[in-house]
Order: sequence, then C-alpha cells, then structure tokens
Amino acid sequence: MSKRYFRLNDDVYIPGRWDLDTPVDAQGRKLDDWLFRAGKPVSVEGRLRIPLGAGDGTVLDFTEAGIGVPLVSARAASIFAEMAPSDLQLIPVEVEAHAEQFYILVCTRLVKCIDDEKSGEVRYWKPEDDRPEMTGTYRAVHAMRIDPTKVGDAQVFRTWGYEGVLIVSEDIKQALERMGAMGTRFTEVTGPAVNTPEEHERTRKSRELFETADTARETAWRTLGSLDKEVFMPIAMSGSWPGQRQLWRVIRREEGRTLLVTHGLSDPFIERLEPSVGFGLELALEVDAAVKDISKGWPLMLLDRVADEVAEHEQVRESVKVGLFSMEVSGKGLPKSLVTQEGRVAVLLGVESSTLPSHFSTPYGEVKLVTVKALLPSELAYLLEHGAEGQAELARRFVESGEEHLSRLKRKPVV
Repeated sequence: MSKRYFRLNDDVYIPGRWDLDTPVDAQGRKLDDWLFRAGKPVSVEGRLRIPLGAGDGTVLDFTEAGIGVPLVSARAASIFAEMAPSDLQLIPVEVEAHAEQFYILVCTRLVKCIDDEKSGEVRYWKPEDDRPEMTGTYRAVHAMRIDPTKVGDAQVFRTWGYEGVLIVSEDIKQALERMGAMGTRFTEVTGPAVNTPEEHERTRKSRELFETADTARETAWRTLGSLDKEVFMPIAMSGSWPGQRQLWRVIRREEGRTLLVTHGLSDPFIERLEPSVGFGLELALEVDAAVKDISKGWPLMLLDRVADEVAEHEQVRESVKVGLFSMEVSGKGLPKSLVTQEGRVAVLLGVESSTLPSHFSTPYGEVKLVTVKALLPSELAYLLEHGAEGQAELARRFVESGEEHLSRLKRKPVV
C-alpha cells in the first residue's frame, strides 16, 4: 500500500489567533525568512527571538511566523524530534511576552518528488523570465501531487525546486492530531491524479484571471518608474486577501526614491472565479531612499501592517475609498521617530499626489491607488484633537510643504 503524505500549513482561519513577526537575532536584527525554508541546515549564533506582529492572541502549536517560518510549541517539537530526528533542526526561540518554550522547525531534507503529470498544473521559470538563478525550478505548482516512491525514509521534507512547501508523513499527521495540536492544516499531496477535466478547467480559469490582473497591474507600475525584478519576495498566503496571495512590488523612482505597492488587493476573489477587481484598491508607500534590503526594511513592515488592516476590515476599505482615513498599527520594530509613547505608528491614507495617479485601469475595472503616509507622533496628536478636519488640514500642509504622500523619517512635523 502506497504511503500518504500531506502538505503542512498554518491554519490562518483560527479566530483570535496570535500574529508573529520575522525572527530576530540577539542584536535585534531581522533574519531572512528564507533562511529557515530552504531545505538546508541553519547555523545561528546566540538566542533568537520572535516579536509579536499585529497583536497577541491564541497561542498555537504550529505557526508560520514572518513569511512562512515554521514555529512549534515544545509538545509539538517533541513529536517531530522523536519521529523525524534525521529530517530537521529544532532551534530554540523566545516569543515576545510568552514564557513557554518554542522552536523554529528547520526541515533539512530536500526531496525531488513532485509528480508533474498528476499535479493539477506546473509551471517552470524560463530563461525569458530574466531570473537565471531560478531557471529550471518550479514557478508555480497547482494542486500538487508527489511520487511517494521517491521519498525514501523521509518523514518531514521540502520539495526540490519548490522549497516553500513543507511535507509530512501520515504518521506525523496522525501523531499531531492525537495530541490535539492547534494551528495545523493538512492537504494531501498523494493519491489519484487531481487533474480531472473539471479541476483542470478551474485551474486554467484561475490562472487566466490572476495573470490578467497581474499583467494589468504591472503595466500600471511601469508608468510610475522602473519595476525592480531583482527584488524577489516570496508569495505569502493570506485568507483575507481576495486571491489569498499576499504580493508586493518594488518600483525605483526618480531622485533615488523607492515606491512599494501592494500587488493583490485587487485580485479577483478566488472563491468566485469570475472577473473582478477584488477590493478595488492597492496601497502605495514611497520613501526618499533607494532601499536595498526591502524584505528587512521598515517601509515594507509598515505597509504590510496597514495592508492587513485594510484586507481584514470592510469598514476600513470603504472609508479609504471615499477620502482621507487615518489609522494606527503596531510600532514594534519600526523606527523610533515614528513610534508614539503607546508603541503605535500612525498613517494617513489617501493623501493626494501630483506624481502618482489616483486610479489605474484593468480589464476587470478601475482600481484606486491609495497612498500611505507615515505620520510623526505630534501629527497623530493633532489628528486626535481635530478629527476629520485635522486630516484635511494635515493633507493640505503636506502638499504645501512639497512632501505630499512621501514618508520620511527625518523631517519636521507640519503642526
């Protein structure tokens, strides 16, 4: 009887669950998420720590911190250590505000086992994609199926050429379920071929919808500057985004500026599989510097937190569409000049710009481009005192000062 294997993911649909940020080292420096997901052993010095992201909540036995970094509780770690000692590392890590012991699970087994024929659809990186380091590996694998005969004795492994996927054996799955592990979500990757005519048609339609949306957005981004294809940020899966794909793009602008934009809030809704512009908006945050390490910089961290609020709350989205809107997000890990005494950072959304369009067109409809302006603590205090009138006055002063939507750390407050 053929063995069964399952893809292990974080169950993002658990209500009130905690949100964890990217691991940091003993000096507080953010580590590369991909370091823990590449299917290779990791060498780290000193004690690692994981800050809380958007907020605390229900503690889980399995969580994907940052962008897909597997974190397990001590009791879940004991199962992995007992059943798959040759397949992984368990790196002790502290989680902010929690005394319990946790471990980053680093899978060190890489197995070439994806079954192209039985999977719903596979696409490879090609030379014309201008990503030579990726050529020959998988660009996308839909409805993955693996060949169990190629797995050998591995109990936990990542798939060669598509290393972001973490696979566990049925024995591991059952042990975690018996334990009552919270946070796990399993999807079988063995069994009959999934590319039935109906499933194949659904996959084809999904791909066409998303590719049309991607192309239209990238066409719009290229009118704003040079689209940086050297920066590769892995797709994060998010149930709150319309297409469940959390995507970003980096645009290099004049005068050394860097523009970060969300690239997925206007995806078609994946459940409906019909043309739409999703939430009908994308967010844009511009800084006055040529940010080199985007994945570790404060601009992406801030934009990520704002995007989460927009994606998760309909009231926020509707307010953003009709005018100026201010909000506060967690200031953990953000520059001190932006953080209030309460540990928050404020932003003003929808400040008009003379260099960015308010909308752009796609085959599925118009998409609103909403600017995100980081506020200084004194500007937040002004907003709290003056309400909607304060928003309008701040926006007017930003335009008057020549700052407009630009976010800068070193500037004088306008109030």
